[in-house]
Amino acid sequence: GAVGFYPYYYLWFVRLLYPLTLLKVDEESGEVIRQKNGLCISTEPGEVGEVGARIIDSSPISHFDGYTNQTETKKKIISNVFRKGDKAFLSGDLLRMDSDGFLYFVDRTGDTYRYKGENVSTAEVEAVIQKVTQLSDCVVFGVEVNGLEGKAGMAVIASQDHEINLMQLSVSLRKQLPPYAVPVFVRITDRIESTGSYKLLKNSFIKTGFCPNSTTDCIYFYDNIHTKSYILLDSKLYEDITCGKIRI
Repeated sequence: GAVGFYPYYYLWFVRLLYPLTLLKVDEESGEVIRQKNGLCISTEPGEVGEVGARIIDSSPISHFDGYTNQTETKKKIISNVFRKGDKAFLSGDLLRMDSDGFLYFVDRTGDTYRYKGENVSTAEVEAVIQKVTQLSDCVVFGVEVNGLEGKAGMAVIASQDHEINLMQLSVSLRKQLPPYAVPVFVRITDRIESTGSYKLLKNSFIKTGFCPNSTTDCIYFYDNIHTKSYILLDSKLYEDITCGKIRI
């Protein structure tokens, strides 16, 4: 159902009372799309956009001091949004607005996903994997599985020789992460494309999901019952997971 209401047809008036809008974002990179003049673009009804709230330092309602971690703060604040020099806070929530102005939740921008009722930080999982494997190129995201509420975690690790100690990886992940944050699937690939600003792209991997027949890369499944490690995901195992014979 709808999570909110935004009368976009009175956009100028709404911004005066509650400076919030949906900003167009690139599906591949997740970055805000800008016009030729450098300003952001508001979405039209039916389009998916990220919630952006204008920051007004003089207003107690629209003021934002930031996080204790300055790096995280910089990721969430953008400049030159509606006019030159203004700032906005990016919530990370992707919403779609219908023609009547009702808002519907679509997804998060990629920094978190929900699994077994818990929010999983992709950055936290990526940091652990990078430390264990000593490989810098790694992306983590959630994938949909039939019958599963939320999304199962999947990690894609770039390794040209594909030599990764999966047993060591699984042991380290269990020690350093809560059980719900351990990726259910791991894919080993040659390389992960990046944007001009060196942000790793994950959208193509999200579209492929965990189907072993959709790629020549090896995909592994975390066997939490028997081996407590990652095992090769073949067509039979994939079918058992998707039809519900194996629950994750």
